[in-house]
Amino acid sequence: MDGTILVTGGAGFIGSHIVDLLLAEGHAVRSVDALLPAAHRGRPGYLDPAAEWIDGDLRDPTVAERAVAGVTAVSHQAAMVGLGVDLGDLPEYVGHNDYATAQLLRALAASGFGGRLVLASSMVVYGEGRYACPEHGVVAPGPRAAADLEAGRFEPPCPHCGRALEPRTVPEDAALDPRSVYAATKLAQEHLCAAFARETGVPLTALRYHNVYGPRMPRDTPYAGVASIFRSAYAAGRAPRVFEDGGQLRDFVHVRDVARANLRAVAAPEPLAGAFNVASGIPRTVLELAHALARACGAPPDAAPEVTREWRAGDVRHIVASPVLAAERLGFRAQEDFAAGMAELAAAPPRG
Repeated sequence: MDGTILVTGGAGFIGSHIVDLLLAEGHAVRSVDALLPAAHRGRPGYLDPAAEWIDGDLRDPTVAERAVAGVTAVSHQAAMVGLGVDLGDLPEYVGHNDYATAQLLRALAASGFGGRLVLASSMVVYGEGRYACPEHGVVAPGPRAAADLEAGRFEPPCPHCGRALEPRTVPEDAALDPRSVYAATKLAQEHLCAAFARETGVPLTALRYHNVYGPRMPRDTPYAGVASIFRSAYAAGRAPRVFEDGGQLRDFVHVRDVARANLRAVAAPEPLAGAFNVASGIPRTVLELAHALARACGAPPDAAPEVTREWRAGDVRHIVASPVLAAERLGFRAQEDFAAGMAELAAAPPRG
């Protein structure tokens, strides 16, 4: 693809890997990043000088206008991530995720943008994953009751008969049911970008990332992902705290695979409009992740994962993806080996 590709949030964990891959493939790249303190201690040292870097906040319309000037494609990664610490974070999530997206789209419309728009979405838009009841087939369980969680009943029951459910993989056409502030803002991003696509004819590709891990993950912040939180605990010689019973199923996908999915969406010969799961296709429990990181970090026996049976409102039990549509239409299949990825994460230097 000729012209400059804009990567918003390009200094971040995922965005920086996308920048690196686009540069390696010969693309001209511009990045804009607010360098939020929740994710950055300063300007990272890993930024490639071959890209054009704008340190600025997309909520500022002048920054958005400067960022989009002359670009032929946009990979929109900028967002405040994580479940959220408390409801006091709500204005920040809406501001950085939704208002900033609105300013970006306004600037793109004003510039006459006619290229491709790729949005970093998330598996959190699904809420609970897909389940099947032996009697009622595929069902959508509601939020888990606090009384059940307190009693250690972590599996969601069938909403019709109360029987145990079997978790299934979630396809892209599943009903959307965000269950946290972060999830609500990610779904709002999808809706805003879809409205922009309908009005302008610009093709939108929404990539619904599952649990992304790898080098450059933020550390020692409540907004970090579970792999990073566990890694920080092992680095400090502590046992990581595993909530519930550790049996929560997730799909852990390497950040370089996520970057490849973005490259496919931005540079494919024809636009690939629609939503796609970006996942490894291999479900693993949270406790499996903790043990894999323990092995990779060489943790002593007294630093084995501590299963606390604590729970958090807004967490879901199982969410794993179907990778079929992304393979068929996007041509994306995860390539990174999980054990090697854990070893790489364990050895990665602290992020600046």
